[in-house]
Amino acid sequence: MEPQLLHGVTDSVATVVIRHPAKRNAMTADMWRSLPPLLDRLAADPDVRALVLTGEGGTFCAGADISTLRGSPDEAQGLAVGAEEALAAFPKPTLAAVRGHCVGGGSQLAAACDLRFAEEGALFGVTPAKLGIVYPASSTRRLVSLVGPATAKYLLFSGELIDAERALRTGLVDEVLPEGGLDKRVAEFARILVSRSQLTQAAAKEFANGRTDRDTHWAEQARGSGNTAEGVAAFLERRPPRFTWTTSR
Repeated sequence: MEPQLLHGVTDSVATVVIRHPAKRNAMTADMWRSLPPLLDRLAADPDVRALVLTGEGGTFCAGADISTLRGSPDEAQGLAVGAEEALAAFPKPTLAAVRGHCVGGGSQLAAACDLRFAEEGALFGVTPAKLGIVYPASSTRRLVSLVGPATAKYLLFSGELIDAERALRTGLVDEVLPEGGLDKRVAEFARILVSRSQLTQAAAKEFANGRTDRDTHWAEQARGSGNTAEGVAAFLERRPPRFTWTTSR
């Protein structure tokens, strides 16, 4: 099978699947290049309200395909960072569903998602020290924001793998599911995400990511959205809310 990113949309949830079975879903240069435009298309799709990133089979992503580093390591790293930043900038909630190895570039992609759910037995590692690579500054800062400086240093200095339980304790993972329970929980949580206010989610994502220049914008959006009135009415009438604000506004 050719290495590629598969995608589909079901019930307002976009799913992107990393497929490279010959190398435990390692990302090739073409796969890194293809992710940002794919995300742009999905972000522009009004039917998409959340995104799940996962790997095919029993592995999330074993990192970058090392053979791509033989030509120009700087170019390969630039492609990985570009894909990571595009994922982090996706305007709707993103969730990484992790089973098996989530290593190197795979950890970069998982960290760029808003949330990470893992199956028992998953392994996480940030491995540039094994290859003599300087981990990108933006990726390092993102890792530190998730796990704190001490754990980030442990991962970056050693390149050692940690299990899902330790990843949960350190904040790298948000939930750990028993074997066989990941897909059901991800689908369940995705349904929760698509039922909530996109206005709330979009503003919260910017604020949580540290943006400080859009307070007025979001206050204006809230006043004109009708979301609060609909949410209160739905609560009082004991029915699901019908929020109309979308990120395309």
